[in-house]
Amino acid sequence: MTQTLSPVTRIPRTGLPPYAVLVGDPARAARVAALLDNAAEVSYHREYRVFAGNWKGLGVTVASHGVGAPGAILLFQELADAGVRTFVRFGTAGAMKAGIADGDLVIAEAAVRDDGVTAQLLPAEYPAVSAPEAVLALQRAAREAGVPHHRGIVWTRAAFQPGLIPLNAYERAGLAAIEMELSALLVTASLRGLVAGGVLVVDGANADELIGEEAAFSTGGYDPHREVVARGVERGSVVALEALRLLGEKKAG
Repeated sequence: MTQTLSPVTRIPRTGLPPYAVLVGDPARAARVAALLDNAAEVSYHREYRVFAGNWKGLGVTVASHGVGAPGAILLFQELADAGVRTFVRFGTAGAMKAGIADGDLVIAEAAVRDDGVTAQLLPAEYPAVSAPEAVLALQRAAREAGVPHHRGIVWTRAAFQPGLIPLNAYERAGLAAIEMELSALLVTASLRGLVAGGVLVVDGANADELIGEEAAFSTGGYDPHREVVARGVERGSVVALEALRLLGEKKAG
């Protein structure tokens, strides 16, 4: 019998493991999945590439959502429809606070909803917050792995390139990092009673560059393809998977 697929992402409507690591890049999804036992590609349509396997006995889904919250939220919603109940977004981000170095991890406690999509779904006053248990699991996994990490609020911003709007208000407010998809995940999870959190690898834009006009994106400036970032991604992959295992143990207990 032919399996029924979700309409946008073309993922199976049933049978996926209920714990998921979510990444932007389909190639990164494959790299995270390579860490799993018995990993198999489940589907690949547009930017949505999905694997299933096992991490230390826990069934895990690994899925890519592409760049930007409007497309990513379609995956989050259809994974939830398919029975996934616990999510960790594992992505990259620019640091917004001094002392956060390239390759460090930022564990998101909450996110500013400047994502370009959730304001069309519910009032702006509704918060985007990580599940406390997800924050604690990510922090424990990072600490036990000996990985440099920081906790804080992140800014989910729809625009990647700087524009004419000043960015320094959020920097003064003490935000830790800037990225493009997390708030859409956190809102989706809160509305549906799911568990979600996020851990981000700092990929080379420091606070001074971000708050300056366009220095982070000028030729020779922003470069996320360096070895220090690659090492951070390797470490962060394990932290994300270990956090899911801890969450699975907590639920089973």
